[in-house]
Amino acid sequence: MNAEIESFINRYVKEIKENNAVVFLGAGFSKKSGFVDWKELLKEIAKDLDLDIEKENDLVSLAQFHCNKNRNRAVINNIIFEEFSREREPNENHMILARLPIFTYWTTNYDSLIEDSLREVKKKVDVKFSIKQLSNTLPYRDAIVYKMHGDRSNPDDTVIIKDDYESYYRKYAPFITALNGDLISKTFLFMGFSFTDPNLDYILSRVRVEYEENPRQHYAILKRVIEADYENKADYEYEVRKQELFIDDLKRYNIIALLVDQYSEITDILLTIERRINHDNIFISGSAECYGHWEKEKAIQFINDLSKRLIRENYNIISGFGLGVGSYVITGALEEIYLNNKVINEDRLLLRPFPQGIEDEEKREALWKKYRQDMVSRAGISIFLFGNKKDRFPDKIVNANGVKSEFVIARDQGNIIIPVGITGFMAGEIWNLVNTSFSDYYPKANEKLRNLFIKLNEELEKDRLIDYIVDLIKLTKE
Repeated sequence: MNAEIESFINRYVKEIKENNAVVFLGAGFSKKSGFVDWKELLKEIAKDLDLDIEKENDLVSLAQFHCNKNRNRAVINNIIFEEFSREREPNENHMILARLPIFTYWTTNYDSLIEDSLREVKKKVDVKFSIKQLSNTLPYRDAIVYKMHGDRSNPDDTVIIKDDYESYYRKYAPFITALNGDLISKTFLFMGFSFTDPNLDYILSRVRVEYEENPRQHYAILKRVIEADYENKADYEYEVRKQELFIDDLKRYNIIALLVDQYSEITDILLTIERRINHDNIFISGSAECYGHWEKEKAIQFINDLSKRLIRENYNIISGFGLGVGSYVITGALEEIYLNNKVINEDRLLLRPFPQGIEDEEKREALWKKYRQDMVSRAGISIFLFGNKKDRFPDKIVNANGVKSEFVIARDQGNIIIPVGITGFMAGEIWNLVNTSFSDYYPKANEKLRNLFIKLNEELEKDRLIDYIVDLIKLTKE
């Protein structure tokens, strides 16, 4: 990543942590899920008017021309309803955004992908696409989605033709007021957006004039003009000049353009933001039918004290309630939270108990995999303890495949892997695996970090072992 994108990530992570970050999504953000952009949506409309959609830039007027010809917008309404009622799944970028602790989302899209992704990660989302909805507040909401151009469920009221835009300031004035307020007080990240929308252009202009002395900084991710996309060099050079002028114009609204060569880089940027946000979130994986060479009381006290220490150091804990480990993680964390705050702060401890009693093995495994992915995706660090279970056939203690699955997910999602090898079983197996390929897991490790990792597999007093674990975590942040 270049220095400009790195600077943006640092700034935006800070804004997210201070609850000042907003995301604004345009039609381009949904293309990866299979939905069309504006040109594709209006392709048949243009054909009906005997026009070439590739030659048209003013798509608002194009939609209006069709409405004029037919004396109504019934055909356009049907196109919107049919296209955006198709079954589509949120893409990876939607899911990353949904997992981030962002409260406010704005979009001009008619689809439901952003709210679907928020619900997928168990957030209670308050969707606003009509004036009536603005005056009602969903109790205990985790996120709010403003759909300023309407929703697929009510195509008659979507904003698409010139008439809609011309009357928007009268019919949807509360949306303008809300967006105006957010643009003044929060930091926006625009994605999948072309900045040709008349509404947004008007609002940005007003904000610029009224707050010229102290404007808010915003960002937009745009695809760089690439020579390979053009048949001749003259066309490429023309588009480069045009993009440079456009980027310079965005600065009038205090919007910094961040250029990427491929849209896949957006995923990399969002994942980097998520990892930095999640670095203080620690997933503790483990299960124990027995504790091997550890005395049971010592093992329980170690798990309990480790959780307390992590909370004391201002880390947040995520746990799946693993047998013989999870309950002691929770007890230690809750004791420390209550000791410091006198109230139970739910942000400090996230629990995901696995659903029980599902007889269908395939269904159970699929659901548990989803639970594991959800837990690990919220963490930047994964600690592995013990990791064994009783195998019924034959009756013996074996390494827990569930803990191994969590390791694979954590590794693939870029978590920092901290296996406490001395606890044995699957944690020991993971320690050996990481130790063998240490530079793959810790590519920027110095000698101090390497030595701390070695300590995780040595016989030590529990307090000293906890010190080394915490020191290792802190060193990974530097």
